[in-house]
Amino acid sequence: MLRDTLAALSELHGVSGVEDEVREFIIKEIRPYCDEVSVNSTGSVIAFKKGRNTPENKLMLCAHMDEVGLIITDVADNGLLKFASVGGIDARVLCGTPVLVGEEKLPGVIGAKPVHLLEDGEHSKAPDIKDLYIDIGALSKEEAMQKVFPGDYAIFDTEFGPFGDGLLKGKALDDRAGCAVLMEIIKRDLECDLYFVFSTMEEVGLRGAKCAAFSVAPDMAIVVESTTAADIPGVDECSKVCGVGEGAVISFMDRTTIYDRGMLKMAQRIANDRAIKWQFKKGVTGGNDAGTIHNSRGGIRTAAVSLPCRYLHSPCGVISESDLNAVCELVHGLAEKAAMSRQ
Repeated sequence: MLRDTLAALSELHGVSGVEDEVREFIIKEIRPYCDEVSVNSTGSVIAFKKGRNTPENKLMLCAHMDEVGLIITDVADNGLLKFASVGGIDARVLCGTPVLVGEEKLPGVIGAKPVHLLEDGEHSKAPDIKDLYIDIGALSKEEAMQKVFPGDYAIFDTEFGPFGDGLLKGKALDDRAGCAVLMEIIKRDLECDLYFVFSTMEEVGLRGAKCAAFSVAPDMAIVVESTTAADIPGVDECSKVCGVGEGAVISFMDRTTIYDRGMLKMAQRIANDRAIKWQFKKGVTGGNDAGTIHNSRGGIRTAAVSLPCRYLHSPCGVISESDLNAVCELVHGLAEKAAMSRQ
């Protein structure tokens, strides 16, 4: 079940550069269904599955395994841990957040200067990450460094689960949801041969997908990603980007890619013909692995299908299960149609 796969993926630890847990889980799950599975030098998983037919176009589907997180930069004399962000994180969402630190997954909590000690002008300012710290209960640097060292990672300690009516909440939904979709498609009977990439280090510069795209050398690619849903109070209608519960998101452009018009129209036709709920991404914000895939080698025709997610890059995101299913059906349909198309 797609939700069960996402639940397992969400609770794994995989900050950019240390996606090992996620990679091992994915390989274990997909290997019985694939003809070839390999891991390249940047840690991305490249899988190939034969279908009933040989496609007209070599097509690659891509979702990234990594999540945003924190990296320890120093240990203070009082045992508190200083850190930097790995990927884009808004410091406003961090204070009081529980985290797990290092290979031992040591419990910690993110703290800041107490509000009653703030000086004039500080009350109205958002905290800077450099002013925050992680408290692991250590009373000294010596005690803390028995467990934690600079270079260790910290991830958000968030439990995946149902939320409200038809919603799901959890961490790393960007882009474990995309990984779950690809894993589900791999387990199905395919109309034609397809390549699947589970990339690394998307959150720090689209690095894994760049190498994987060069190796696979596809004619076409579909990136499956989570994208910001700003359907919350205080945001005007034209700035909401997309809405949770409104279906799969089809993008025409973002900050790194102008998407292939033919694939864009094909996605719309498939969604309409199959009664798959969908929406346009209202804006050209953000970016994803398509930014480095589409200009690999001599150029790759690329499309993106995204899942609306509230509170992206925070300790806890919120998605709709119906949107997740819509993304899966649209991606599967588009992949096979595009791969078999002669246009």
